[in-house]
Amino acid sequence: MSLERYLAELNDEGKPLVFSKLANLSTLSPEELRLFLETWASMGAARQRQIASQLVALAEETPSLNFDDIFLVCLHDPDEIVRVRAIEGLWEYENRSLINPLSTMLREDSKESVRAAAAMALGKFALLAELGKLRPDDGAKMEKALVAVIDNQEEQLEVRRRAVEAIATLSLPKVTEIIQEAYQGNDAKMRVSAIYAMGMNSDPAWLPTLVKELGNPDAEMRFEAAVACGELGKEEAVPHLVKLIHDLDSEVQFSAIVALGQIGGSEAEAALRECLNHPDEHIRDAATDAIEMLGFYKEPSSFRIV
Repeated sequence: MSLERYLAELNDEGKPLVFSKLANLSTLSPEELRLFLETWASMGAARQRQIASQLVALAEETPSLNFDDIFLVCLHDPDEIVRVRAIEGLWEYENRSLINPLSTMLREDSKESVRAAAAMALGKFALLAELGKLRPDDGAKMEKALVAVIDNQEEQLEVRRRAVEAIATLSLPKVTEIIQEAYQGNDAKMRVSAIYAMGMNSDPAWLPTLVKELGNPDAEMRFEAAVACGELGKEEAVPHLVKLIHDLDSEVQFSAIVALGQIGGSEAEAALRECLNHPDEHIRDAATDAIEMLGFYKEPSSFRIV
């Protein structure tokens, strides 16, 4: 099917979208992109949102497909949902040219959801900066944008907490202060983000706090603390994570099992092997995946999966 025929089909809102056919929009030439945008402009908002959402899903499902040119244009779409989907679709786009538009959206977009998405997307560039894969001036620009939002007490909480999470990978004294202040604050959601940020920050100094939060009455805090312990990879957390295998919250159980697979060691191995006999199939499957993470399947005769 030619692109023109497909675009006509795409523009017919009486026809349901066929997920697989959206692959026709991958890696468009400049002329093809122009044709697409002409068609896009004539569509209703509901159809545009549907297409944008499915393009994101298809790109995640099939990494060989590339809709970056479409997503880049959609960053400037009038519709809030389309702009958010465009940011999500560009998650693996690491070109430095994206830093300026994301920073501008973070500061100036009228919609909270878009500003929050822009903050999260800048986290990718924070990691690149920490790894030395970003020019210093670009890193400074990204850092300045995130810090400004975090320090702005008039900004919506959702945007500020996503900025805290995004900046966490930078090993800077300012970032340590940001995470500590977020953790010591009174807002429960910001404290959850602080625990997540501790894991992303990869500083072993956070371990005592994370171990403490593994016993928090709030399941979301226990979940994030377990995830963060896995990111730190310190065996001191293992005995505390083993206890969470029997947590009343299934998500907490799974996060503890994954963390044990990330950390490793004899105690973690023994706990994961024990899970292979758990009555819950989901627990057994999670333990199997964690053991594979440890590489124990290199010698499958060393244990038995029941």
